[in-house]
Amino acid sequence: MKAQSGAGLTVLVAMIAAFAGCTMYDGYDDLPYDDSPPEFTGPRVPDPPPNISAVPPPPISGGTLLVTADKALAIAADPDRDRISIVDLVAFQLDAILPLEKDDEPGRVAEGAAGSVHVALRHGGAVVTIDLATKEMHRRPVCPAPRGIAYDASTDLLHVACAGGELVTLSSDLAAPPVRELRLDRDLRDVVVEGESLLVSRFKSAELLVIAKDGTVAERIRPPAYIPREIYGAEDDAREYEPAVAWRTVPLPGGGVAMVHQRDIVAPTSNTGIGSYYGQDCRRSVMHTAVTVMRPLPSEAPSSSPALSRPGVGGLGLGLLPVDIAVSPDGLSAAVVQAGSRDLVETPLETVEQYDGIDPCSLATDQRRLMVRTFGEPIAVGYDGERNLLVQMREPPIILRLAALSGEMLNTLDLHGESRLDDAHALFHGDDGGSLSVTCASCHPEGHEDGRVWNFAPFGMRRTQSLAGGIVATVPLHWDGLLANFRVFMRAVFEDRMGGSLPSLDHLDAFAAWLDAIKALPRSKPADEDAAARGEVLFNEPTLACATCHSGEKLTNNETVDVGTGKPFQVPSLRGLAARAPYMHDGCAATLHDRFGPCGGGDRHGVTSALTPAQIDDLVAYLETL
Repeated sequence: MKAQSGAGLTVLVAMIAAFAGCTMYDGYDDLPYDDSPPEFTGPRVPDPPPNISAVPPPPISGGTLLVTADKALAIAADPDRDRISIVDLVAFQLDAILPLEKDDEPGRVAEGAAGSVHVALRHGGAVVTIDLATKEMHRRPVCPAPRGIAYDASTDLLHVACAGGELVTLSSDLAAPPVRELRLDRDLRDVVVEGESLLVSRFKSAELLVIAKDGTVAERIRPPAYIPREIYGAEDDAREYEPAVAWRTVPLPGGGVAMVHQRDIVAPTSNTGIGSYYGQDCRRSVMHTAVTVMRPLPSEAPSSSPALSRPGVGGLGLGLLPVDIAVSPDGLSAAVVQAGSRDLVETPLETVEQYDGIDPCSLATDQRRLMVRTFGEPIAVGYDGERNLLVQMREPPIILRLAALSGEMLNTLDLHGESRLDDAHALFHGDDGGSLSVTCASCHPEGHEDGRVWNFAPFGMRRTQSLAGGIVATVPLHWDGLLANFRVFMRAVFEDRMGGSLPSLDHLDAFAAWLDAIKALPRSKPADEDAAARGEVLFNEPTLACATCHSGEKLTNNETVDVGTGKPFQVPSLRGLAARAPYMHDGCAATLHDRFGPCGGGDRHGVTSALTPAQIDDLVAYLETL
């Protein structure tokens, strides 16, 4: 099945999202499906062979482009090819390509002291510092999963935010140990220096943590919800959207930040009718793109607590999967890359602080949408010294330069490198510029999950499931475990529920193989290794029966069991459990400790009622290491 747009791809994208638990078509869990060959009533044109990359490309993370302060260079991290490209913006030519180690997956780039840049290696567990004059690289281990990175020129310190919750501060001495390591909430994303404080975003919750000079969390800020009945007095409008998945948070020249994130529906959502989940009417879509501006509070002294835009503004009426944002050098405008629709939206910041494009399903008159899908797959954006837009493309690896005023193409720069064209990767992330309002990656950012509990009427609450670490081997599939294998799933959702044609076995195999190549999140060390060791003993104690169901390499016996939570559900893998809050099929447990409370099923779900609070602490400490 080739990459495509329109109704056929709409069905496949929805199918993929449904497979992972982010589906409105949940009712088939109560129906039997067999694995018999499909019956065809007419001639069928064979699908062409799928495009399969020799090296499975990782899911898109975005935000991999830096333009230096003097506007002389652009630094492009390439997570698909494990390398860093340096571009001379004056001559607009490739200056150097610096190879990294296999599976380093470089991500965010920060400019350091004069003549240096720092790059976070997302799966390499390190930060690499590059001398731009000599092209020499120095690697420093920092944490298992570094994400955000920011340099503070006033203190000559480098701050690194990690997915495991570590916030690590490094000195300019490349041989020195970390200056400080804080343990904050998990799922840290970007970090911004704000005076003597740090602003650290959290990925799935779109929360901004204000970290005081002493390392304490001084404040927690979230973008406003979008509730038309409260904003406009529309009493008959039952919609409510909450902020989610903060793909990118960047500093503003005058202080504060701009955050591009999703807004996801809270109200019960019907799972009947084709198009109800991803329809073209953006007013009825289950999620959309928004930009929230947080500026410093007005006062005589600089404030570490930014003030939000008012509710009801910031929504972009077009596009999906907003993986990056860049602010223009004058601080007046911002550009948003949307990898799902393969476009670029440029907007005055003042406009997103006053206008919301969701209900009219359109951009404001001073916002513009630039389509770049004909050139490839966009993943990052920046501005050069003349305010031209620079767009980094994943496949093929090129840099586009678009004119500041007209948006017309000025140049394309080939960064060379092996092709990472892959149909499964493309379908997972979008529709090649079609009219969808949600992609698989919208609910499963970076191949994991969005941390949300969706209300699917009439079936109730369902927690999005993670795709990372291998899922095909955990058959039967889905919450109720009634779909025996991937092909059965395809028939149940793609063919029977969606009315599509079953893809060829080659494409099924290719898609399943790419899904299984999505890596689990690197695990952080436990805060208390002795507690984790005691918890491991408890976990394997036969009388507790934890390891009875959660066994084998993936810590699941793949059975469907009623553990006292209302009906039989599939035993999930415990791999990467620490990063998957909230817990249980309906998200009733906000923390792992809560899982051992009233909503966890009692002693039908592991015989743990006799454990002391200290033993529960030990068991949780071990579970967080899995």
